Amino acid sequence: MEIYSPEQQVTLPLYQSKGVEVFFKRDDMIHPFISGNKWRKLKYNLHKANYLQKDTLVTFGGAWSNHLLATSCAGATYHFRTIGFVRGEAINNPLLDMCRLFGMQLIFVSREDYRNKQNLFQQLENLAPCYFIDEGGAGIEATRGCKEIIAELHNAYDHIFCAAGTGTTAAGLALGITDKQLHTQLHVIPVLKNGGFIAEEMKILDAPMELVQLHIDYHFGGYAKSNPILLEFVKDFVQATGIMIEPTYSGKALFALHDLIQKDFFPAKSKILFVHTGGLTGLLGQLEKFNKVQ
Repeated sequence: MEIYSPEQQVTLPLYQSKGVEVFFKRDDMIHPFISGNKWRKLKYNLHKANYLQKDTLVTFGGAWSNHLLATSCAGATYHFRTIGFVRGEAINNPLLDMCRLFGMQLIFVSREDYRNKQNLFQQLENLAPCYFIDEGGAGIEATRGCKEIIAELHNAYDHIFCAAGTGTTAAGLALGITDKQLHTQLHVIPVLKNGGFIAEEMKILDAPMELVQLHIDYHFGGYAKSNPILLEFVKDFVQATGIMIEPTYSGKALFALHDLIQKDFFPAKSKILFVHTGGLTGLLGQLEKFNKVQ
């Protein structure tokens, strides 16, 4: 499947005043539902499921999981059945309704049971046709897909920025940078509290860490947490550029980039790439927050 993910230069007064060039890798434009790094994380998982003759994809996520939606759409597109274990009590929301519309069977489980995903997988009645995909698509196959971002680039960059939840996308980028023998610095923004664990997760995925720098102070309180400062930032950026971002992943990583530019972290004439990892349907669960931002 051919994808569309251009490198788009964005011009803002901040960038001009500090003498840096900022480009966006528009992975959010790959697909409306299999968006961004979700497309890349699923690509080789689907290849493997097909090779193993598994016709059912089994995966995991929260009630507003972009990954669940992406997997349900990928299943419908490439003729797999899909089963999604959803963390927490049974609810209805627009994202889960779309998962059902794509044909995904949803199974709600307690937060305690959700911690043991392999156990939930093993409890399925007929395991023979089932293929396990971890939460968020994390794993070696996903890393392989994310590595291809670097091979697609038309420009050379001094710095690359990305958000991190599991470290899979960041690991793929680090591997891609090393394979191409680039001297690009990779900046990783964990979106969870105590995000130093991302480095260990990247190492498990065989990522070289010599050119990686983690910035762990931009989590805004933890996963899916935000405050008026972050929400105002997201709103201002979207209105200034027409590029949609959200406060869970891309908003935090972009806030970090802007904060570091403001603090003269980068020398003048630096060329910076921001990897837009998509995941915009998660906004559906957060739009109310923006109504409270004046």
